[in-house]
Amino acid sequence: MKPAMQLDIFNHSADVMRRNDVLNALEKRDPDAAATAWQALQAQFPDDQSLDPMALLLRAITSPAAPRGRELTPLAEDWRALTDDVTPAALRLLGDHAGRRWLAPLWAELAQRAAALPYLAPHAHLHAAALWHQAGQPGAAAEAVATIDSWFRIPQTLSWMVTARHAGSDLDHTWPLLVELAWLAPARLQALLPELADPVLNRLRKDFDACFEDDADGAGLAWFPAWVLTEKPALARLLAMARPGQQTAPEQALRLLVELLGLERQGRRHEVIEHRRRLQGLHGGLYGIYMKTR
Repeated sequence: MKPAMQLDIFNHSADVMRRNDVLNALEKRDPDAAATAWQALQAQFPDDQSLDPMALLLRAITSPAAPRGRELTPLAEDWRALTDDVTPAALRLLGDHAGRRWLAPLWAELAQRAAALPYLAPHAHLHAAALWHQAGQPGAAAEAVATIDSWFRIPQTLSWMVTARHAGSDLDHTWPLLVELAWLAPARLQALLPELADPVLNRLRKDFDACFEDDADGAGLAWFPAWVLTEKPALARLLAMARPGQQTAPEQALRLLVELLGLERQGRRHEVIEHRRRLQGLHGGLYGIYMKTR
């Protein structure tokens, strides 16, 4: 029985070693070494379940005989293959962190090919900005967004810029864009906040939900920036830097609160009373929250 056990251990060690040879070559992005190691694994262990996902990664780092086009159709085909096939294989074989790092150059190559393509809403995922985000390059993503006409008036492109600014800088520099997104597309902000995973934003959002009546579809988040000023008046200067929107009630409330905070510091009592009256007319609940801090 002992020799059989030793043989089983040897076989187990051999297949692990063969797999590691392939994975090491793949991680180094050495297609020749990876192909040689893959063939050795296949020859000795033809039923190994890692063979097919490894072959996907090998093909992904092997230069095609002819360069792929920069037009929408070949780009869409390669995006689909990278999303549906290569990414799951990389995450399975390399793990989440190492897998995403390995995938980054592939996303960057797609982003470079997409650089000349215009922003098309039905194909937003193929714009260079979206692809640079996948590649983990927020600076390049921000540059790509900035080439889009009126990007700050389009919910998708504004949310890209929020993500890029947050990843490449800090929350202070992101606040004006967050305010604009809240006014323009509160439901999109609702979807974006978990992705940003910012502890300060998460805490503020939790407190906002606890004390401010929100719509089921997230539309209440349009009031989030104005509410933030009742909690953090020191942010008034940053939040006031948001570009003018459509003069909705949530925007008017924030502008009004910024003015109110300044009037309070100056002790201009009569104007404070008038501004408070206007705030109450815009949103009684927000006015009540504000007055609790007075």
